[in-house]
Amino acid sequence: MNRKKLKRNKNIVKYFILVCFVLLFCSCSKKDSQVKKNISQTQQIQLKASPKINIGFSIDTLAIERWLRDCDVFLNTAKELGAEVIVQNSGNSIEEQNRQIRYLIQKKVDVLVIVAKKADSLTDSIHEAVVAGIPIISYDRLILNADISMYMTVDTERVGELICEELIKKKPTGTYFAIYGPQEDYNMYLMKEGNNKVLQNLPIKIALTYYTDGWNYDLSYQKMADELQKGNIPDAVICGNDAVADSVIRALSEFCPGCDIAVGGQDADIAACQNILEGKQLVTVYKPINDLARMAAEFAVRIAKGEDPVDIVGSSATINNGYRDVPVFWLEPKAVTKDNIDEIIIDSGFHTRGEIYR
Repeated sequence: MNRKKLKRNKNIVKYFILVCFVLLFCSCSKKDSQVKKNISQTQQIQLKASPKINIGFSIDTLAIERWLRDCDVFLNTAKELGAEVIVQNSGNSIEEQNRQIRYLIQKKVDVLVIVAKKADSLTDSIHEAVVAGIPIISYDRLILNADISMYMTVDTERVGELICEELIKKKPTGTYFAIYGPQEDYNMYLMKEGNNKVLQNLPIKIALTYYTDGWNYDLSYQKMADELQKGNIPDAVICGNDAVADSVIRALSEFCPGCDIAVGGQDADIAACQNILEGKQLVTVYKPINDLARMAAEFAVRIAKGEDPVDIVGSSATINNGYRDVPVFWLEPKAVTKDNIDEIIIDSGFHTRGEIYR
């Protein structure tokens, strides 16, 4: 009897221990669940306090080597800074660019970065962005007659000066052609200003000024071919960019082979660097595009966080865009010739030796 009683008491103790263990486990699980819930709530609060920055990047075309580079550097930098970018490529259409800007406004981006197709074509859509509280960075091409927050670019007037400074070293007198990009691109106005600043009072005549509509390089090629076939052979050709220069060089090779004509462009495209090394092009202008695109992404993030563009620029430099004096951030270009191409292009990592030495 005593043995049975002892066995029963042992079972009671075991049952009691089991109940205590279950209660303790449930209590710990409840606390753990509560802790996880609290952590989740904290994370949600943090996310609400630090929302993801969204940048709208509107560009008129990605069909040019230079703009592909800008876009890649901008996207990578923005990603490193924790921002997301919505890229819109208007395919050289003014109407499409305005439509895409309105789309980015609807997406409620925090800041807009715009490479304008036409300098004065975005007034209404930009006004809608400003009303929606979205700051605007005008990138490389100045947007006219609109309330933009800041303008950042390479000094395009200086680009025009550098091209002519090199051309006159080889062709100090005679006849020049100027084959620019589209007249609607405000940079062509600035470039022309730089050209004129150097060429004024020199024994040089600008016999042809031509604007390549829509950056259509077939048009610049055809214009140069027509002039050569008429017997109008210049001593030098100022080109709106390196792609225009390449189309001019193509016409020269077909209709004036062996002619000693100095050609200058800008952007330091791979083809231009190759043409310089082969003696087909005298000069291109290197613009620190990587730096410009990287800083544009950084500035966009800072503006989205509430910083004043004037403080970001860090100087009193402004440019009047027809609406107001706009804070402007300039980067300095460099002339590239056969004599310094390794130093400026290869050593900087802009292009590799293998890319430009064929």
